[in-house]
Amino acid sequence: MIIIGVDFHPEFQQIALVDTDTGELEERRLHHPQEAEEFYREVVNQGKTVRVGMEASGHGRWFERLLSELQIELWIGDAAEIRTKRVRKQKTDRQDAQLILKLMLKDDFPKIWVPSWENRDLRQLLWHRHRMVQARTRIMNQLQAVALNEGLRCKKRLWRTERPRLESFQLAPWASRRRHDLLELLDRLNPTIAELSQAVEQEVEKFPEAQRLATHPGVGPLTALAFVLIIGEAERFQCGKQVASYLGLVPLEDSSGNRRRLGHITKQGSSLLRFLLVEAAQAAVRWDPDWRRRFVHLAMRRDRRIAKIAMARKLAVSLYWMWRKGFDYPPTLQFGSHAGKPVYVHGVK
Repeated sequence: MIIIGVDFHPEFQQIALVDTDTGELEERRLHHPQEAEEFYREVVNQGKTVRVGMEASGHGRWFERLLSELQIELWIGDAAEIRTKRVRKQKTDRQDAQLILKLMLKDDFPKIWVPSWENRDLRQLLWHRHRMVQARTRIMNQLQAVALNEGLRCKKRLWRTERPRLESFQLAPWASRRRHDLLELLDRLNPTIAELSQAVEQEVEKFPEAQRLATHPGVGPLTALAFVLIIGEAERFQCGKQVASYLGLVPLEDSSGNRRRLGHITKQGSSLLRFLLVEAAQAAVRWDPDWRRRFVHLAMRRDRRIAKIAMARKLAVSLYWMWRKGFDYPPTLQFGSHAGKPVYVHGVK
């Protein structure tokens, strides 16, 4: 077997290679993409099993596709855990590749779960729609500012009934050009977002788990599909606390001795799913009396912003147990670290 430790960079990669049959060790730098592709094709032609290990990186999709095409086993490791295993204070590309190789030989490599290609492609659908909605929101805010400057304050009615008034304002030449271009962009974005939303609803029909999660108040097809795709497998987590930590919805902690200090949430994990959970939690608060009661209690005791994040964390845990136990929304009240409901749900009696 040939084991290769890779320190990956966008322009090149530093490798440390060992042949377990002969004990031969080799180190070299491969430039992307031609030199790297030629090297791995040559290694595969030797007829030996090849295993490659590398840290999680955001610019190596083409490299992963190459290894998948050549049927080379790829291990992707947690960069933070690999960093903690470094003993020497000097850090170079060569030493990083040697460290990854050493961890793989010792069977101490912190391998992480990697989603499938179909999963990653569906995530691109969610991200594309999210960015399009953000662009539309910025355009609508600019048009609202134009209307306010002309004395028209109608909020959402500007897009329902008052748009002709916005178009009829007599503006200076460049202000008029800006209004025209913004309205044109808005008209182009609306059909695109509607098409992407329809595609999300069609994809949800292929995932029974997402259909089950969509029964929760405040959770629509977009949030349900994003939760299923980003969590991947419910069995990867032992409890709801691990899910909340994975999504960055738990507070930072810097405690020592008798001092305990908690900060803001870590914001690790998927920012898209964290945003969707906060939005869905606010919708659940509006429609579900039990969620509204919990939110009001937290908001009065702490702060509305903190209460929103707390409800998003509660929603993530609730969705996790719905998925893990295979139940729709109503029976999930019996699951979780705080099972059951309080006897007096309307305050002290």
